[in-house]
Amino acid sequence: MSCAPVRVNAGFAAGVLFALLVCFILQQEVAISGLSVATTAAVAQWITLKQLSRDPAAMQLIKAPGESETLVASDVQRTPDIEPIQGSDNGKVVCNTEGRSRDWSETCEVDGDVRTNGTALSVTLVPANRSSERREWMISPYPRGGQSLRSVTVTQLQDRSAAPPCTVTHTMPAVLFGIGGYVGNYWHDYTDMLVPLFVASRRYHGEVTFLVSNIQHLPRWLVKYKALLHGLSKYEVVDMDRDAYVRCFPRVTVGLHLDKELTIVPEKVPGGPLTMADFTRFVRETYALPRGAPTREPGKKPRLLLIHRGDFRRFLNEQEILQAAEEAGFEAALSEPRVNGSEVEQARLVNSFDVVLGMHGAGLTNAVHLPPGGVLIQVVPYGKMEYLARAEFSEGATDMGLKYLDYSMSAEESSLMEKLGPEHPAIKDPESIHRSGWENMFELYLKQNARINTTRFAPTLVQAFDHLRQQ
Repeated sequence: MSCAPVRVNAGFAAGVLFALLVCFILQQEVAISGLSVATTAAVAQWITLKQLSRDPAAMQLIKAPGESETLVASDVQRTPDIEPIQGSDNGKVVCNTEGRSRDWSETCEVDGDVRTNGTALSVTLVPANRSSERREWMISPYPRGGQSLRSVTVTQLQDRSAAPPCTVTHTMPAVLFGIGGYVGNYWHDYTDMLVPLFVASRRYHGEVTFLVSNIQHLPRWLVKYKALLHGLSKYEVVDMDRDAYVRCFPRVTVGLHLDKELTIVPEKVPGGPLTMADFTRFVRETYALPRGAPTREPGKKPRLLLIHRGDFRRFLNEQEILQAAEEAGFEAALSEPRVNGSEVEQARLVNSFDVVLGMHGAGLTNAVHLPPGGVLIQVVPYGKMEYLARAEFSEGATDMGLKYLDYSMSAEESSLMEKLGPEHPAIKDPESIHRSGWENMFELYLKQNARINTTRFAPTLVQAFDHLRQQ
C-alpha cells in the first residue's frame, strides 16, 4: 500500500515532463518559422526595391489643349504594401509655416514611411511604432499665399492601423508642388517655381520624383520648361490630380520655399548651400548655352539687347535708344520675348548678348540667360517705383554675377505728363498715389509708357560699356 502513491506521483511527474518537452519543441519550431518568415520578407523587399529602381512603369498621361499626349511616368511599378525595414524610428515631420504672415511659403519635410494619395491630395507619415499623438497640417503647394490652389493635407499618424496600404513603392524622395497662382508670367515662372524647385531638388542629383498638382491651371507650363524639369529629375512628373495610387516614399518635400525674389539664400538651402550663380550655371548647362563670359575679343563690340514690350511700359523711341547704345560702343538689337515661344531658343538668343536693357517687367527675367559678367539695365517707371523695381531684380541680378544698373525716369519722360498734366497728383505727389493703394499704383505707374531722354540716359550706357571692358 505504501508503494502505490509513489508510482502515481512518478507517472504524474513523467507526464508533466513530457508535456513540457513537447511544448518546448513546438515553441522552437514556431520561433524558427517566424524567423524564416521575417528573413524571407526582408530579402524579398530588398530584391523588390532593387528591381523597382531599374523598372520604370506606372505611367499616366497629361495633355495640353491642342497638343498630342505627353507621357508622364515615374520610377515605379504597382506592388503590394511592403512593411518598411526600420527599427523603432517613427520618422519625422518638420513644417515651416512662418511665411504665412507675409503670404509667402509654407513647407513640410516628411521623412520615414511616407505615403501620398493623389485623390485626397494628402501626405501621410506612418509610424513604425505607436507615437504619442496624431498631428495634421494644411500646406499650400504654391510658394505665395492668397492663391486658390487646393491645400495638401500632411498627417502624422499615431499608429499604423489607420495607414492607407501602398500600391506603388518608390526608392527615392519626392517633391510635391502645385502649378497655379501667377504661373504663366515669365518672372513668376522663375521666381515662384523654377528657382525654389532647384533649391528643393538639386541635392538629389536627379534621383527625385516630382508630384505636381493643379496641372490643369496651365498644362503648357510642363511642356515649356520640360528641359529644366528633366535637368532636376530623371523621371517624368506624376499628375497628382489624376493619380489613383497610394505612393510610398522615404521622404517627401511638400511645397516650395521662397525666401527672396529671383534669388537664393544659401544658408537656407536644404542639403548644403547653393547660390543664384549655381542656378544660372544649371540653366546654361541644361540649355547648352555657349557663352559663360562677356565678349572679350579685341575689336569686337559688346552686344546690347533692348527688350520690346507690346502693351504698356513701352519705349516710344526705341530707335533713338538703339542709336544711343551704338554711340556708346555697343552693337544693339531689339527683341520681343515670345510668351509661347521656345524657351531654349529664347535663352540662346539672350545668351548671345552681353547686356539686357528694358523697362521694369517680366522681360528682364531673361537676365538669367546672360553670361556671368554681363549687365542688366532696368528702366524704372516714374512714380517712386525704385523700391519695387529693385526688390524684383537688383539683388537677383547681382547674385547671378551680373552688373546691375537702373535708370529712373523723370516726369518729362513719362506718358503720364501728357495724359494727366503737371498738376495731377500722380505727377506732383507720387507718395499720395502710393498711399491710395496698389490698384491706383498699377493703373497709373505700371501702365505708363516712356520716351527716354537719350542724353540723360547716355551715362548709364557708358557705365555698362566700361564695366564690360574691365572684365
